[in-house]
Amino acid sequence: MIEVTNALSSPFVRKVHIVTAMKGLDRQVAFLHPETDQARCAALRAANPLQKVPAARLDDGTLIFDSHVICEHLDTLAPTPRLFPANGPERLRTLTLASLADGMMEAAVLVVYEDRFRPPEKRHQPWVDKQQVKVDQAVAYLESHVPNWVAHPDYGHISLACALGYMDLRLGGRWRETCPKLVAWLDRFAAAVPSFAATAPRVG
Repeated sequence: MIEVTNALSSPFVRKVHIVTAMKGLDRQVAFLHPETDQARCAALRAANPLQKVPAARLDDGTLIFDSHVICEHLDTLAPTPRLFPANGPERLRTLTLASLADGMMEAAVLVVYEDRFRPPEKRHQPWVDKQQVKVDQAVAYLESHVPNWVAHPDYGHISLACALGYMDLRLGGRWRETCPKLVAWLDRFAAAVPSFAATAPRVG
């Protein structure tokens, strides 16, 4: 059984949940709940030098991180659907989209953390604005370059959907006001991937 550190609102953990569901690996992957599996979750997280989620421990004890590595490993455990193209332009497109989505998530998380964890007198608005610009530029780019798929969404699409879902959760969904094409894209993704709705994060 593969053990994975869980977090109820992490968009990076959500990617692993969705890949697990799409690959039909629910019986092979155990997500450690931060409350009911405190000891195991803490031990697994502590073993990760970066102290970040998600991290995973394989059956043989091997520790792997982060979400990209975990998801690509899971993709090798069942033949279909193929979420990481093997090579060529398709793989480059998938990884580039995933990288852009991860950058959006990282910037959005920093905006949220500045408000949540830094005392008001120490908050630096220019730095927050810089992170928000990254998010805004990314969604503007994607509105002009809406990604597509033929047979099924791949890892890049999963990453983007999780990024947009996180911005809905934590940044008030403001991206929707200027990105109607991207809104329609996310609706299409949700219809194609039922686990997206099933893994909707809880506020907390």
